[in-house]
Amino acid sequence: MGRGPNRGGDPSQKDDHAPSAGWGAARSVARVVAEARAPIKGPHAVWKMNHENGGFDCPGCAWPDARDGLHLDICENGIKHVTWEMTRKRVDREFFAAHTVTELSAWTDFALEDQGRLTEPMSYDAASDRYVPISWAGAFALVGTTLRGLDSPHQASFYTSGRLSNEATFLYQLWVREFGTNNLPDCSNMCHEASGRALQAAIGTGKGTCDITDWEQADLLIVMAVNAASNAPRMLTALAEASRRGAQIVHVNPLIEAASRRTIVPHEFAAMATFHATRTGTMNVQPRIGGDLALLRGVAKVVLERAATDPEAVDHEFIRNHTAYYEAYRDLVMATPWEQIVSQSAVPESRIRELAELYLVSNRTVISWCLGLTQQEHGVDTVREIVNLLLLRGNLGREGAGPSPVRGHSNVQGNRTCGIDNRPPAAFLDRLDEVCGIESPREDGLDTVATIQAMRRGEVKLFVALGGNFCLAAPDTDATFEGLRNTDLTVQVSTKLNRSHLVHGRAALILPCLGRTERDVQRAGEQGVTVEDSMSMVHLSYGMRKPASQALLSECAILAGMAQATLPNSATPWERYVEDYDRIRDTMAAVLPGFEDFNRRVRMPLGFRIRQPARERVFLTDSGRAEFLASPLPDALPPAGRLMLSTMRSHDQWNTTIYSDNDRYRGVKNVRTLLFMNSADMAERGIREFDLIDITSFARDGSTRTVWGYRAIGYDIPAGNVAGYMPELNVLCAIGDFSTQSDQPLMKQQIVEVVRSGR
Repeated sequence: MGRGPNRGGDPSQKDDHAPSAGWGAARSVARVVAEARAPIKGPHAVWKMNHENGGFDCPGCAWPDARDGLHLDICENGIKHVTWEMTRKRVDREFFAAHTVTELSAWTDFALEDQGRLTEPMSYDAASDRYVPISWAGAFALVGTTLRGLDSPHQASFYTSGRLSNEATFLYQLWVREFGTNNLPDCSNMCHEASGRALQAAIGTGKGTCDITDWEQADLLIVMAVNAASNAPRMLTALAEASRRGAQIVHVNPLIEAASRRTIVPHEFAAMATFHATRTGTMNVQPRIGGDLALLRGVAKVVLERAATDPEAVDHEFIRNHTAYYEAYRDLVMATPWEQIVSQSAVPESRIRELAELYLVSNRTVISWCLGLTQQEHGVDTVREIVNLLLLRGNLGREGAGPSPVRGHSNVQGNRTCGIDNRPPAAFLDRLDEVCGIESPREDGLDTVATIQAMRRGEVKLFVALGGNFCLAAPDTDATFEGLRNTDLTVQVSTKLNRSHLVHGRAALILPCLGRTERDVQRAGEQGVTVEDSMSMVHLSYGMRKPASQALLSECAILAGMAQATLPNSATPWERYVEDYDRIRDTMAAVLPGFEDFNRRVRMPLGFRIRQPARERVFLTDSGRAEFLASPLPDALPPAGRLMLSTMRSHDQWNTTIYSDNDRYRGVKNVRTLLFMNSADMAERGIREFDLIDITSFARDGSTRTVWGYRAIGYDIPAGNVAGYMPELNVLCAIGDFSTQSDQPLMKQQIVEVVRSGR
């Protein structure tokens, strides 16, 4: 039945072409607030979410705030995220005394998180198979003793999810590097690693160059491989505004998603009252899974063909003054036959030419993308092709144009900016050592996949996770579980109970922390933390609610406690940092480029934007220019008789947190164990709507993995392609199936076989 609540009812699907957001979102939010029993505090918190001058930053997605501040620019998933955190339910020592880990392991993942907020530190007792209370001092001592007892610092690995604040991020990496390792895997290793590597190589920065103003000024927005209505719902406001001013909006996705049609923005009261919807897309293009590079190559081919008769089709002045390797790229594109482009993209040549015409008449183009591009073998090459296409017409380094990756969790970009990187640049380590008086290790550390493999081999003996639900976010569920259970100690810093507390090492700690919505009071007074959004804006966030328990500590305090226990002779002023976070920010200002005068600038209205040299056409590449890349087209076709699978989220889900078994925007109710299929693929296999099916994946090493009894559902998706939900289908992604370009798991490019269920 999947990892949702499993409340029963027959699975169903209906064609629901209602506008995204609007009254459907309002009803969903009302239900969540009611279930959280927060009719007054819930709406009050929502009012303060994302507002400057004392508000708190949404702990959900990383979509940027409006340039003039926010005025009820909120979304359904953000409200769910906040009310889920604000629940009155508690997971205390009485709860753990009443339930063994074995018993809890049989609960659904929805049921685990639905028990409420964790209230005090807990330690696993193997004799009783229960978590039992432990003091903070005892928990820190256990971490410190275990770390100091390792034969090498590299026998520990330190993971973070994307909700960790900038200040906690900086303390985390400082502790780990002072301890002596760069084993700092993070969720970016599984999500946007390809984007960072591609952009760094092409333009000298691992981030996009756009800000929200560019979205407001673009003539053409190309939104690739993202279902904005679920993954970045506040993007709908930008799309609606772009539509009203006449911009073209092209959605490139194997599935036709709700965000590509219409929306009713909830804070536009007149539109809500009159049910007036605004278009959020002017064109849909459906490449096959893995076919985006071929599609982009086709658009570039049309542009270069036009350049033979139209001197303005290509920005030759920009290319001459600011780019390198153009000729090699041009020659490769012109030599690529249309037959190959069409076959690999699964998009007709006429449709590609239609898209290219929109690009040719646009003076300002923004191209955005998400995980549908990056979690594939050739994710780096595909993002490089996005940059290639932008460079052809000078769409970089000017307003209304540029690359704009859509990040997921609220501070995943800030984590990388502030030092969470298993492959840190030498210049960063040099500056960190100089300012903080430590000696950082210089060898690369383990990323997420390598950490799991090392745990399975017994080479990583201690695993620390700052937030997230690692064992469900990672690929190859069985291998991940095996790795975690093979460690001596797992440490989970969390707000709510989840599966990663039940899949643990021989010893285990649960360390509960404050949530983003809660007041953080230290010796110097109330503290704020900062985050960096998808477009490099840094904001200050203050919690507003009383903490769920008096025993909770902040992320910074927990990290400092573990660091002091690990490094008893450290000269780092851990206690002073926790007393006043301004002191952390002062140190960050001295270490991190772009954070100069941090404390003053972050207190300005709306915060500040980190300088992006590439936006100013200063390219920190080896050539000093933006670099074209001539990469061959990959083969995106599955073997005969097999299909290509992409995993994704349902709408009523945020990362691994699942709110229900429904997916309103795809018309699905009461089922998560499903597979969306093309009707022709279903007919070829003798599969009818809602038939039970078995899905088998084929790994590179020849091994197979199978899930049984899923439901087949017809959907508008290219033939030869299927899609289903994570984390249920993560089990099909072999731990060894990761991109040779980015080291990311191939969550969006799995070769599978689908048959009617034999069970």
